[in-house]
Amino acid sequence: TMAASKRLICATQDLPERGTGVRFSVETAQGTLPAFVVRYRGKVQGYLNRCAHVRVELDAEPGKFFDVAGLYLVCGTHGAAYVPETGYCIGGPCKGQRLTKLAVAEHDGSVYLLDSEETVHV
Repeated sequence: TMAASKRLICATQDLPERGTGVRFSVETAQGTLPAFVVRYRGKVQGYLNRCAHVRVELDAEPGKFFDVAGLYLVCGTHGAAYVPETGYCIGGPCKGQRLTKLAVAEHDGSVYLLDSEETVHV
């Protein structure tokens, strides 16, 4: 297998607990796609920035992925709610579907995208 490389997304301090997410882009077989990371219960979660319902970006306001209570990731267009740890949709038009999860890691004060063959299944 190909050696996994990693790409810096942001600094740990730039990703507050249940706060504003960090947007970036990821290269896939389908071209460059928008993606994001958020912190939930201390852990960084990364996903393609694409609602499972209609292929729109989730954050109507850039970086705002969480609902008001900070419990779910919410699509600003249709209100679909996703579990932050899994990307599983628990409410809205795409209930039962899920966001495309990305392999991310955090160490030494930085958050990285892990570029492995498993990273993106579109």
